[in-house]
Amino acid sequence: MPNTLTPAASFPDIEVATLGGGDTKLGVPNRERGNWKLIIVYRGKHCPICKTYLTELNGMLDDFAAIDVDVVAVSADPEEKAKASASDIGYMGTIGYGLSTAQMAELGLFVSDPRSPEETDRPFAEPATFVVRDDCKLQIVDISNAPFARPALKGLLDGLTFIREKDYPVRGTHTG
Repeated sequence: MPNTLTPAASFPDIEVATLGGGDTKLGVPNRERGNWKLIIVYRGKHCPICKTYLTELNGMLDDFAAIDVDVVAVSADPEEKAKASASDIGYMGTIGYGLSTAQMAELGLFVSDPRSPEETDRPFAEPATFVVRDDCKLQIVDISNAPFARPALKGLLDGLTFIREKDYPVRGTHTG
């Protein structure tokens, strides 16, 4: 059973390498690009649905920047596959790579094994979306066990715009 991240909790201290050099702390917004952070976990280069999703995200990077949301997409792919993914779609945002199975577990992600060597050569994370506020606490947690279930990016953008404008509270925090 994966770890469960809860809304309003601190995002785990996880750092990954990024294309173009350097690394990023996933749960810490890059203040030059926004004071909140959207983290999109994608399955990897082998996934055609991820390619479509990242292509759509690429076209919305300026929209997220306009509401002060820094965006990073991350996978377990090694650097060469991450570069190929970015190149295939002309992705202009930050791409993190090399997410380890231990990091996936810490994030509470569902992890799958490849169906064949043609798919990929390592365990990979199923999709997830996290939104981290400027205080490094989780505003949104969306974790899937299948490539077909992910938030619609336009709906996410509209929701984040509303949340930011109205100071809408974190939902899902009832502990009963």
